[in-house]
Amino acid sequence: MSKKKNKPFRPKARRPRGFEDKPAELLRAERKLIDAAFSVYDMHGFEPLQTPAFEFADALGKFLPDEDRPNVGVFALQDDDDQWLSLRYDLTAPLARFVAENYDALAKPYRRYQAGSVYRNEKPGPGRFREFVQCDADSVGAAGPAADAEMIMLAAEVMRAAGLKDGQYAVRVNNRKLLDGILESSGVPNTDEGALQRLQVLRAIDKLDRLGAEGVEALLGEGREDESGDYTNGAGLGTAGIKAVLGFTTASDADRGTTIATLEKLVGTSARGLEGCKELTTIDSILTATGFGPDRVSYDTSIVRGLGYYTGPVFEAELLADIRDKKGRPVRIGSIGGGGRYDDLVSRFRGQTVPATGFSFGVSRFLSALQRMDALEQSVKPPVIICAFDRSLMGDYFKMAEELRAANIRAEVFVGSGNVTKQMKYADRRNAQIAVLMGEDELAKGEVTLKDLYLGAEAAKAIQSNEEWKSSRPAQETVSREGFVGAVKAMLS
Repeated sequence: MSKKKNKPFRPKARRPRGFEDKPAELLRAERKLIDAAFSVYDMHGFEPLQTPAFEFADALGKFLPDEDRPNVGVFALQDDDDQWLSLRYDLTAPLARFVAENYDALAKPYRRYQAGSVYRNEKPGPGRFREFVQCDADSVGAAGPAADAEMIMLAAEVMRAAGLKDGQYAVRVNNRKLLDGILESSGVPNTDEGALQRLQVLRAIDKLDRLGAEGVEALLGEGREDESGDYTNGAGLGTAGIKAVLGFTTASDADRGTTIATLEKLVGTSARGLEGCKELTTIDSILTATGFGPDRVSYDTSIVRGLGYYTGPVFEAELLADIRDKKGRPVRIGSIGGGGRYDDLVSRFRGQTVPATGFSFGVSRFLSALQRMDALEQSVKPPVIICAFDRSLMGDYFKMAEELRAANIRAEVFVGSGNVTKQMKYADRRNAQIAVLMGEDELAKGEVTLKDLYLGAEAAKAIQSNEEWKSSRPAQETVSREGFVGAVKAMLS
């Protein structure tokens, strides 16, 4: 038998496309951003909830790409009883299931917040992942525009809590009922028969910032072919309908009251359209009373949100900061989150009206934007590395580490293998500022040697020879064992 046949199988280390590994820096930044949002939700009286990653496919709702094949658009599998299970597409549909399942026991409105991974079985691309983290807040059982106004204010407050200044972001608001009124007058019925066509219109408008008016016009009509050669079927509106919809998307004004007046003229006698105008009027009055001016919250008729379950006011949070790439070219981040009213999702389970409204943002997308703006702060400093100069002194090293931790300083004893040179290289790779050295001689003298690796690296750049290096011993200090914690503190500061 040849050696080749006896060779053990070794799988290739590879990561599936559309899924990412997250290093410590990213995970800490995610946690900090989520905690900032959670603090806002807590202050407004919302409560945390965690739902499982898997749901029954039929519970996820009619917005799935293909109801007959639940594994298209989502990741799905059949359970041992032949029922389809799907990884959650978002956090809203699982919330609807939870509320329906526990309806009688919940105080209503039920106000909850949640963060967790969601999964999309879609083609991955730059900045487009198959798994990503969302952070949501929702109010279920709250009818009327006051609840929508609160969600809009929450979105603006989360932007501040994340460290953005007013003027670096804007929350843009619209109402689905206004577009429904426009579509009704264009021959698209507000019925189940017209649901697919309305969804195609919504998704077309949702691409306005990326494709421009010409691209959206094609998607509202017969369809368009993109740069890759893929063809997207259009909504099939006639010329008059396309003109009406595009006119609607440009009806906004900097003043919220002026926008409402323009919309009232556009919707004409449509009862649903006029109802949407009335809701925006109420929202405007609440925003004005609480100091949320048009610099923070504006009305924008190009905002529609692509998901099909929204039924009333919708909104998106957008970054306005001057963001540029490495070549200095402006980068438009666009929407980093949004939400709106969805009154039919819980009703699917119970057969009765259960109003709901919510806000959601993609954590990774938001963090990417903050990073481009240099708005991310490193919240955790690298640990102080205590080198194992003498393995017989490990108890002393761990005692020193505990003393540093008691002073709220991150500390790590090197427990790997290798001499002091290798340990110093390890400290460099951990980006540690301080390495602690102590052998038997130092222990007997009651001394500890501290190396400031940051200053040492800078000093080394200016040193021309090994002799100069040995004589200068850059950024190294010998301190008393008793006072070494204070010396580390001083060096870190």
